[in-house]
Amino acid sequence: MSVTRRHRLPQRRYQANERDIQRSVIQHLAWRAHPDAFCFHVPLGGYRKPIEAAILKSIGTIAGVPDLICILYGRVYCLEIKTERGRVSDVQHVVHERLRRAGAEVVVAFNLNEVLTQLTAWGILVGRSQ
Repeated sequence: MSVTRRHRLPQRRYQANERDIQRSVIQHLAWRAHPDAFCFHVPLGGYRKPIEAAILKSIGTIAGVPDLICILYGRVYCLEIKTERGRVSDVQHVVHERLRRAGAEVVVAFNLNEVLTQLTAWGILVGRSQ
C-alpha cells in the first residue's frame, strides 16, 4: 500500500495592487481626515476606447494627474500612489513638475504605509490608525 503525499504549493506573499492601496487610503480618509480637508480621486487610469479617449481629452482631461488630490486651508497636495514595483511614467513626471511649478506639493508613495505617513505629515490625516 503506497502513501501519496500531497505537495503544497509555495506560499505567495500578497502584493497589493494600486486599486487596493487606493481603496485603503479612501477608508482611512473616511475615518481620519481632517474635518477641513477636501480629498478626491481622479479616475484617469484604465483602458478607453479611442472615441471615449478623444472626448475626454477634448474636455480637458490630462494624463498623468496624480491619483489623490487633497486641499487643506488653500494648499494643494497631490499624491501619486504606486505599488512597491511601480514606476512613474514620463507623462507623470511632466505633470508632477507642472503641478509643483503651480504651487502644489506632489509626492509619489510606493505602498500604503508611505501614503499614510505622507498624508499625516501634511495634516490631512489626524488621529491614529487602528
